[in-house]
Amino acid sequence: MDQILYEVTDHIAVITLNRPEAANAQTMALLDDLDAAWTRAADDDEVRVIVLRANGRHFSAGHDLKDRWPAPRDVTLEWINNTEARRYLGYSLRWRNVPKPSIAAVQGKCIAAGLMLCWPCDLIVAAENAEFSDPVVRMGIGGVEYHGHTWELGARKAKEILFTGRGLTADEAERVGMVNKVVPLDELDDAATELAQRIASMPAFGLRQAKRAVNQTLDVQGFYSALQSAFDIHQTGHGNALSVDGYPILTRLEEMKEHIKKA
Repeated sequence: MDQILYEVTDHIAVITLNRPEAANAQTMALLDDLDAAWTRAADDDEVRVIVLRANGRHFSAGHDLKDRWPAPRDVTLEWINNTEARRYLGYSLRWRNVPKPSIAAVQGKCIAAGLMLCWPCDLIVAAENAEFSDPVVRMGIGGVEYHGHTWELGARKAKEILFTGRGLTADEAERVGMVNKVVPLDELDDAATELAQRIASMPAFGLRQAKRAVNQTLDVQGFYSALQSAFDIHQTGHGNALSVDGYPILTRLEEMKEHIKKA
């Protein structure tokens, strides 16, 4: 089964996460295929809007903890840094900067790395049952690699969510401005499509200029530099885990697995 589905209709590219049996947990291969789909949409002149959605009950349970990593003796901080700089932070920043408007349609759980799929999108439409969380402090690490928390939630709400590991409901996310619209679950795809159609009717060049202006304003305010700095802080978490457990991630692996299972 293809982990990523792709189709274009009426100038709208729909990219679908397609691992419903694993709550769309992200393997390295899935991320590579997802990046290829984003690139395909970005390069297609017929595409004016990109919609990212997911099959199944949940948008994404984050990184697949069963995905193949090197044996502990072979894992180095250099390997971790290179892998995460490319596939995690690197991919998310690239998707954020695709010069076409993008919409994430989120249902169910959106955990940790799931945020790194929806946050790079320009707009987020959430089902009423959507819940957003980043519980990786349980692993002794200060947050996912694309550390958009403060920008998306504001400083105090970001600290609350990180410190406690609790989920943010769709309604809460809308109130703080992270989510644009909340709809019943059975209306999610239609709502995202309707929004995409409205945007696709606008001049493509104007859309490109508007997105560039907003993104560059955020960058002038420090968005890009802050994410790079937070990524460096994230790497110290791996170093601490390595010194404590001999492995650069998951100092409390079983607790993290249990948290995701309950979610």
